[in-house]
Amino acid sequence: MGRGDLSEAEWARLEPHLPKNSGRGGRWKSHRRVINGILFRLRTGIPWRDLPTRFGRWQTVYDRHRRWSADGTWERIFRGLQADADAEGRIDWSMVGVDSTVLRAHQHAAGARKRGPKIPGKRTRPAWHRQDEALGRSRGGFTTKIHLASEGGRRPLALLVTPGQWGDGPQMIPVLGRIRVPRPGGGHPRARPECLSADKAYSSRRNRRYLRRRQIRHVIPERRDQRAHRRSRGCVGGRPTGFNRDQYVRRNEVERTVNALKSSRAVATRFDKRAYVFQGTVTLAAIRLWLRP
Repeated sequence: MGRGDLSEAEWARLEPHLPKNSGRGGRWKSHRRVINGILFRLRTGIPWRDLPTRFGRWQTVYDRHRRWSADGTWERIFRGLQADADAEGRIDWSMVGVDSTVLRAHQHAAGARKRGPKIPGKRTRPAWHRQDEALGRSRGGFTTKIHLASEGGRRPLALLVTPGQWGDGPQMIPVLGRIRVPRPGGGHPRARPECLSADKAYSSRRNRRYLRRRQIRHVIPERRDQRAHRRSRGCVGGRPTGFNRDQYVRRNEVERTVNALKSSRAVATRFDKRAYVFQGTVTLAAIRLWLRP
């Protein structure tokens, strides 16, 4: 076992959620070796062509990652591991944090074709294709932003990739809508935390109404301009927003989750041209966090 490869304990958690062989010539053989190759590239950020030969042909490793990013296999594995953790009581629902991080996109991440790639056997373009490819322009070049929700144990519950110039506040509702932890016994997935913490960028009437409607307590500081505007309107402006400073201290948990994700070089710097492939890369980094005890 090489450095960074799946340990026996991690493989035991991951193997039940992997796709089974479809019977067509052993298509999904060598799951562990190929996944170790994908994890090696995730950790080091090297080009796919430079993968060590011990992982097999680089085309096989890359194609497996691209296909599983496209058909939602990484996402299903991600949800399955969350369901196992929730059944074991390892998810801290008492405080969920929302945050985002901007990362640089390598120059090779640009230049993807405007039309989405075709899936063999289908006439239409895939629904996961994004025209903007989640690439934003700034003075420093191309940027991409990762929005995430993290549970108290510092592991991601939901992920969303957008262009770098997109604001944080408008993405809070879409990120929370992606929290769907399946229940082993069936029924609706668990999607509502007890409390939410976020910084001032998420302070808006729309977000607070959404949280009140879903009966989610929140710890979001009010921005100075919003506070001044509310006071200037007198009784029409409404009551002051509640804020518990002691609970707000736990916001560092989501920031530490961001740091854990960006410890993977393929996440800290985006090299993937397609947004759905990079979404799969970030999801794989989150899967690695859920595999750890």
